[in-house]
Amino acid sequence: MASLFKLTNSNADVFAPDGMAFPDALSRTTHLGICAHQDDLEFMAVHGILACFGRRDKWFSGVVVTDGAGSSRTGIYASYSDAEMAAVRPGEQRKAACVGDYAAMLQLGYTSAQAKNPGVTSVSDDIHAILKIARPEVVYLHNPADKHDTHIASFLRALDALRRLPPEDRPGKVYGCEVWRGLDWLCDSDKQVHDVSAFANLQAALNGVFDSQITGGKRYDLAVIGRRMANATFFDSHSSDKATHLQWAMDLTPLVQDETLDVTEYTLDFVQRLAGDIKARLAKLS
Repeated sequence: MASLFKLTNSNADVFAPDGMAFPDALSRTTHLGICAHQDDLEFMAVHGILACFGRRDKWFSGVVVTDGAGSSRTGIYASYSDAEMAAVRPGEQRKAACVGDYAAMLQLGYTSAQAKNPGVTSVSDDIHAILKIARPEVVYLHNPADKHDTHIASFLRALDALRRLPPEDRPGKVYGCEVWRGLDWLCDSDKQVHDVSAFANLQAALNGVFDSQITGGKRYDLAVIGRRMANATFFDSHSSDKATHLQWAMDLTPLVQDETLDVTEYTLDFVQRLAGDIKARLAKLS
């Protein structure tokens, strides 16, 4: 099936949980997540997953750039080779797609080194080919202030692919999401507030699918839910909580709509606004 999308790698995996044929399965997409690793979608783009769950007028699809070979491993996975992990993790991602009732799940099969190499232009080409079929209304990416290099690289390759679309085919909303750096530091006026309080059972199931990472020494399943709950509690100091789980995101739509915007300057503007807020608050009360 990979050749249908002109995907580059022979290990690229294309999957529709309900068995619909491609490209129809992908073309029904309304919400699309593009991420670096298996499990990133469920951690960062649950807002889109929940918006589409149980609906037939909205559909979530996911794209994972890397093959999962370099992940940490202990316990029953301690002796697994990179090749064996590259078989386990895509299988877990398929399970999550079934649990979340995704329209389509595409795994591009690149190594982290390839994803981080701007000379490997096929990463962006593959994402572009997917976007042309999916034509999503909403896209979820890693945020450009993330501290994981493969996340930043995947964000940059996706941004390039989005900017190559004709303006009329670009999504109406693009979010940069939390994973390896929370976005609590954003000024409240800059926070894109995603209420993800619904379907707590589904969220737990989605996170728990990735046993190779949880057993491998990281309780992501607990940490992700904890972050969402902390966001909801610490959002507003002067009123009762209106949600039990919140996620923050950056609005990256301007970066996609205007390819002349500099990514670094756009990102650092968020930091400068935070610095201004801190300065003004200290000055007011000194």
